[in-house]
Amino acid sequence: MVASPVCPSAPRRTAVVRLAALLALVLATALTTAPARAQGWIDPVLPGMGSVERVESRVTVTVEGTVATVEVDEWFLNSGDRVAEGHYLYPLPSGVALSGASLYQGETELRGEVMDADRARDIYEEIVRRRADPALIEYLGDGLFRARVFPIAAGERRRVTLRYSQVLDPAGESLLFRTPGALRPTEPTRDDRPNGRIRAEAPVDLHMVVTPGSAFLDPFSPSHALDIERGGDTLRVDVPDAAGRLSVFLPRSGDVVGLSVLPHRPAGEDGYVLLSLTPPAPTTRAEPRDLVVVVDVSGSMAGTKMDQARAAVRGLLDGLNPDDRFRLVSFSNGVHRLDTEWRFADRRALDDARNWVDELRADGGTNIDGALEAAFEVTPDPDRLPVVVFLTDGLPTVGEQEPDRITAAAEGRRGRYRVFAFGVGHDVNTRLLDRLSDATRGTTQYVEPGEDVERAVSLLATRISHPVLTDLRIVESPVAISDWYPVHIPDVFAGETLVLLARYRGEGQGRVVVEGRSGGVVRRVSTRATFPRLDRANGGLPRLWAARKLGHLTRQLWTEGETADLVAEIRETALRYGLPSPYTSILVQEPEVRVAQDAALNLGPRPAEEAARLSATVRAGTGAQAVRLAERSRRFRDADRADELVALARSAVSDAGGERQVVAGRIVRLRGGVWTEAGLDPDSPGVRIRRFGAAWFTLVGRLPELDEAFRLGPVALQGDGLRLLVDDDGAESLDERTLEQVVRAFRTER
Repeated sequence: MVASPVCPSAPRRTAVVRLAALLALVLATALTTAPARAQGWIDPVLPGMGSVERVESRVTVTVEGTVATVEVDEWFLNSGDRVAEGHYLYPLPSGVALSGASLYQGETELRGEVMDADRARDIYEEIVRRRADPALIEYLGDGLFRARVFPIAAGERRRVTLRYSQVLDPAGESLLFRTPGALRPTEPTRDDRPNGRIRAEAPVDLHMVVTPGSAFLDPFSPSHALDIERGGDTLRVDVPDAAGRLSVFLPRSGDVVGLSVLPHRPAGEDGYVLLSLTPPAPTTRAEPRDLVVVVDVSGSMAGTKMDQARAAVRGLLDGLNPDDRFRLVSFSNGVHRLDTEWRFADRRALDDARNWVDELRADGGTNIDGALEAAFEVTPDPDRLPVVVFLTDGLPTVGEQEPDRITAAAEGRRGRYRVFAFGVGHDVNTRLLDRLSDATRGTTQYVEPGEDVERAVSLLATRISHPVLTDLRIVESPVAISDWYPVHIPDVFAGETLVLLARYRGEGQGRVVVEGRSGGVVRRVSTRATFPRLDRANGGLPRLWAARKLGHLTRQLWTEGETADLVAEIRETALRYGLPSPYTSILVQEPEVRVAQDAALNLGPRPAEEAARLSATVRAGTGAQAVRLAERSRRFRDADRADELVALARSAVSDAGGERQVVAGRIVRLRGGVWTEAGLDPDSPGVRIRRFGAAWFTLVGRLPELDEAFRLGPVALQGDGLRLLVDDDGAESLDERTLEQVVRAFRTER
């Protein structure tokens, strides 16, 4: 490894002296205090005191108007064998009312102070250096609250309570509540003391009460799952797992769709933006629909699948409104229609339809081409939302059987129809089904063997039961918004927030306007938004945007076939944002087609048989592996929460554990105490930096996609023509030119 031309420097004495005065800490001595794990933590007054760890956090938020009153209850356990005393530290979000911040231990109020962002950052980084705990790097607050806590006896459990007021930020037509969160380790951690035990992250529960609840639509979070309950005029929001940085949108209620805008702009590149459209309650008049249900009744559907299919069609019929029209089509060797024209969803028509569904029997082959021709043969009303729900469990065996010709013919017929396809089992052609829904603002969902077809279809029926705004497009913005995902903006349905993730270029303030149709009338939704030149908040947006893009690119494998350019773009996106893909990390595959771990990154020549196997799967578009990859692609395209993305990423890779791991989309092995990336080029130039040095913190901020790798300890990673070694002997700092060189190396396709 070639060292950076910038030599390591001694720790800044001025910073150490200042911190000693502020915190009364002896920085040169190692501490036995257990690492902080989330939200607030206790830092010892003197080293060698008892070991204090946070064991539980509860956050209660009361929102009235534009102000949130926050109460944080945290429990700490002194698991050591001596008395402990320290400073309680809690990261504060923006807009905190300083006069309202106080800390209690039992009934006793403790004096505290709130530090500004710069001072808080200095203190925080010194604590990270002293503890050598990379889990702390997730801190992103505007300040810290600090107060000295009373002694905690050995084995004693103490509760501290912090109260403060927070002005909620406007985000378009929503209010935005945020907690910076201190840190969130990705895995359980081991206590650093001798014979330390494995300790999971302590829980953080958040409960929010909003009054009056009628002033807001259902909240949405791009970071966490929410449990929402209404009672009287009170809105309650529970976040069972609130660790890390939490963001909650509170859309203001009204008669029109609410538009909210959340930007993020890293240094030196275009920005990212989340646009959410929240429709009003479903009591408003819905746009009428023209619904076509097409169901496979071939012999392979016999048994449980046929029973579930009948129940699914009945559920779709039950969800129709009186103004809706419908048609029913079944297919096996031939194609059968309930009627050749549209029927309004009145009682007599629905009774006839249910009787027809009850008589469906599974027998014969699979005439997909004929079924699609029947689905699109009747032109929908231009003032209605045309929807086709297409359900099949097999490959075409009757009539036209070439998938490309079937989809080409269907694309020429479908017009304005949205296609929502369901592929049941592994004997379906993902290339055909994904192409059907690709450009129609619809989706394809794959139902694994043994999964409930009725449940999958009923969830869709609920989702599309009340269309509010269709044919959406962004028509005005103070900056250039591009590369949005989904590429074809879906329709807005009541009860469901539509989330778009995009890039933006430029900066400024102005109106963002989205145009759509409702009942045949063009309508506009707008809000004022600010797009900054630099904004470190909302740091989860880049990875969410990249997940959407990666899902879109992966679907192109099925719809367009594997090409060198497409593979390169998938690899570049996956590595740039630390995400798994078929070309950059280990696939969860059937044992007989498992990709070799060392070959998965494709940093060197991948074995020809493995490349051929993956290419063959893509070309065929059928089988267990193709279905699972296509379904995973859909889930990445739909991802709109950070916690959901973490779960998807973990499910998409196989972590070998032990001396080999998959982190940030890269395979690393433990070699000589250093986690070394597979395919590291020993002949490429290298840059070496010290863990927890100034350059380390700078790169954590500029390359957040690598923070998971930086947590491992000493690590060696490969960029484009450059190696990066992070250990205890590297350079303390780097000049700006070298920093830019490192950033470019890890944001360029290899």
